[in-house]
Amino acid sequence: MQIVVRLDVMLARRKMRSRELAEHVGITEQNISLLKSGKVKGIRFETLARICAALDCQPGDLLEAVGDADV
Repeated sequence: MQIVVRLDVMLARRKMRSRELAEHVGITEQNISLLKSGKVKGIRFETLARICAALDCQPGDLLEAVGDADV
């Protein structure tokens, strides 16, 4: 089982660009890009909370557990 980051989907729904989110959250646009691509091994709960606040969503809207066959 893997955790898939659906940040790009939520950004599109909110019509927000990565740069805007980075400014709201207080992290670099590069880190947003790494999150979107799933190339990170972890995320601080504080950062996740800031992203959720900026996008008005829940952590489950951004993270999804999928079976290996579904990826």
